[in-house]
Amino acid sequence: MRLISPRFSALTVAAAGVLLLAACSDGFSPQVIEETDFASALQIDLSAMTKTASGLYIETVAEGAGDPVAAGHTVTVTYTGLLASGITFDPGNAPLTFTLGAGQVVAGFDEGVTGMKLGGIRIVIIPPGLAYGERAIGAIPAGSILIFRIELTDIAG
Repeated sequence: MRLISPRFSALTVAAAGVLLLAACSDGFSPQVIEETDFASALQIDLSAMTKTASGLYIETVAEGAGDPVAAGHTVTVTYTGLLASGITFDPGNAPLTFTLGAGQVVAGFDEGVTGMKLGGIRIVIIPPGLAYGERAIGAIPAGSILIFRIELTDIAG
């Protein structure tokens, strides 16, 4: 004699799994760029920016000169990192040198620098999924949008 049909049993297990996941959830909710009220001091106008397929927003402030950088180039940039609230989390006190596409910086930073020219300046808005996602890093809360003002100062390789 069967007490529970196999179909009912599978549905019960699935429902219990969903309830368990919901109960364990910490309410994490990453910021969404299009739904964010950016600090007015940042002067963010998403409609004036280019949105990439990955969800990154880019504004070219100064074009720069020469050939655009691509994966494999070693680049040096100066930058400032901000949160949507306008708080600076990284003043970029020293130039940063890294190899594009090598995973040495968050994916959104890599993507935001790709295509820049020497002397170029960009504002890059990075969604959480291309930054630190659910992890809190130092002064950066989990699920944060990151905003960078980046200037490409040197290209090698």
